[in-house]
Order: sequence, then structure tokens, then C-alpha cells
Amino acid sequence: MADENEEVMPEETPKVEESGGVMDLNSALQGVLKRALVNGGVARGLRECVKALDRRQVHLCILAKDCDSAEYVRLVEALVAEHSIHIIQVADGKQLGEWVGLCKLDREGNAKKVVKCSCAVIKDWGEQSEAKAFITDYLAKST
Repeated sequence: MADENEEVMPEETPKVEESGGVMDLNSALQGVLKRALVNGGVARGLRECVKALDRRQVHLCILAKDCDSAEYVRLVEALVAEHSIHIIQVADGKQLGEWVGLCKLDREGNAKKVVKCSCAVIKDWGEQSEAKAFITDYLAKST
């Protein structure tokens, strides 16, 4: 039993993806990036991201934790902080590169020749989806 001083939090039921699996942050990011990519709302790479951040056209910034350059990370984090834009960090730049379309696909749809991407921003969410709702809820809770 719980102590009198401790609050017992009810367990959250995880959201279920359209494909039938449980939605986590990575799968939600992948879905949002896919929809934004279709609508032309993704900027990737330092130059495109900095231009979009300066123009305040960005809804969300995604930064890879394994970025090699400390100056790169400081620049992006400073611009995000200056314009009060949400930032999410992902573990692997190769995975982010695959999500934003910096790869070749074979006949089965598997990614080949994936290029590492250290930063990507979403300028246009695209259609409303469960993944977008999950991301906005996540950002609201983390703030």
C-alpha cells in the first residue's frame, strides 16, 4: 500500500497507433515527419533549419543527440530559445535522416544509403493526425 504522503498516480493508457501498435514519441515523430514531408513542411540540415528558425516559420525542431559539432548544437539551441520554439532530441542522426527522407528505398521499401541528419524542423504539420495530437500533448506536458 502507498504511504499517506505519497500520491498514487493512475496509470495512463498508451495511445494506439492507426497501424495497431502502441504509439511512443519516436513513432509519433516518424508519423508527423512523414505527413509534413508530403506537404513540403520539413526543412533539414543546418542552413535550411537556421533560415526557417530566423524567419519564425517553425512549429517544432528535432535535433540529434549524436551531433559531432558543439557549435552546431549551440546555434540551434540558441535560436530555438530566442524564438520560444519547442525542441525534441532524438538519439540517432541516421534514424532522423531516414525519417526526413535522406535515403534511398529499395523495392521492398527498406531504407538504403541513409544520410545522417543532425537537425530538422517542421514548418507545416500537414493533415491532422493522432501522431500530431500525441506530439502536441507531449510538448504541453513537458512545458
